[in-house]
Amino acid sequence: MRHAKSSWNNPGLSDHDRPLNARGRRAAPRMGRLLADEGLVPDVIVSSTAERARLTTAGVLEACPFEGDVIYTRDLYHAGVEDMLEILVGIDTKKECVMMVGHNPGMEYFLEEICGEIEHMPTAAIALIQFVIEEWSELSDESEGELLNFWRPKELD
Repeated sequence: MRHAKSSWNNPGLSDHDRPLNARGRRAAPRMGRLLADEGLVPDVIVSSTAERARLTTAGVLEACPFEGDVIYTRDLYHAGVEDMLEILVGIDTKKECVMMVGHNPGMEYFLEEICGEIEHMPTAAIALIQFVIEEWSELSDESEGELLNFWRPKELD
């Protein structure tokens, strides 16, 4: 998931500290409801430490019956494909459904590299990727994922 729409109202804030704007605060719970409705409640969420990603995660959790762990890592802030793969490789083998909340352009690059799909990933979009692996530790840059679904908040209205 890409973080929801952030606010640029306070130019004095660092990029890392920017919060969500009103549209972002509406979109995050909407996407949480979507996950619940689709039966895609994650086992674990790995989120960037950026404020907009943290607030996106919180919004998703408002509407999704999530009972797992949330892991916040700065490694997802401006992460590339290799960074994301490294995060996923370290996931507990018992966790089947993992949600990452990150940033562009990294999220789009990940989708293209892993699935061979070029998709514009607007704020709060969610890509559902399936890997044919037994354990997360098997994931590598040679792994191929299948894009099973892609949701944009504007398409849910």
